[in-house]
Amino acid sequence: MTIAKSAQIHPTAIITNGAKIGNNVKIGPFCCVGPHVEINDNAILQSHVVIEERTVIGEGAYIYPFASLGQRPQDLKYKGEPAKLEIGKNTVIREYVTANIGTEGGGMLTKIGDNCLVMAYCHIAHDCIVGNNVILVNGVNLSGHVIVEDNAIIGGMSAVKQFSRIGKNAMIGGFSGINRDVIPYGIAWSERDTTLKGLNIVGLKRKGFSASEISTMLEVYKEIFETKTDIKQFTHNVENIKEKYKDNTEIQEIVDFILTKSKNPICTAKANDH
Repeated sequence: MTIAKSAQIHPTAIITNGAKIGNNVKIGPFCCVGPHVEINDNAILQSHVVIEERTVIGEGAYIYPFASLGQRPQDLKYKGEPAKLEIGKNTVIREYVTANIGTEGGGMLTKIGDNCLVMAYCHIAHDCIVGNNVILVNGVNLSGHVIVEDNAIIGGMSAVKQFSRIGKNAMIGGFSGINRDVIPYGIAWSERDTTLKGLNIVGLKRKGFSASEISTMLEVYKEIFETKTDIKQFTHNVENIKEKYKDNTEIQEIVDFILTKSKNPICTAKANDH
């Protein structure tokens, strides 16, 4: 184990023999560092960070609590080969991020470049290569063997299919499922319109609604959402239903919700596009 004298390590942190800790590294409470880990100068592990296997943390990297880096890949083909994870200089890894080492089938290396921002709850799978100055917004999931080139931005809660490529300076809209390569400087997103599929019949039954009550709600649903009308007629229909069922609490909740002003449009059924 090699620990620079200028390193600051909290007494509750566990540093396993064989680890290399550089100058001015700060390792906070309850961090765990494995025997093959190398943490370079000025890097910071806040607290409760776990780093395992052959992981290299670049100079000035900043890792937030509960990140888990360098764990074995979620790949059944992995047989214990000595693969690596590399994280570049000044890259920020936020809370609960996971990044796995590579595999023999993918070059033995997972890599995150310099000056990246990996926001909370992102997952970077085995053999991914992430370039410099990349931003992965909260909850992004990169499947195995994904390549993300320099300066790309991937919007929150997006998932990228195995072996996909995201080109330099590309931008991916949030909530996207990416299953094709995206060209450099391109902007892409997958279909994100939310479509109403009906009423939650199972939930209504579990809450004790009677068959007649559910039947009435279904009739109202069809009248509102399964009749093709323009937005003016749609609103008129909702107002008529409000008057017709003024003594029905659940239907009043539905129509009041629809008629309440909001920054978002109402989610409609496929047959109706308002």
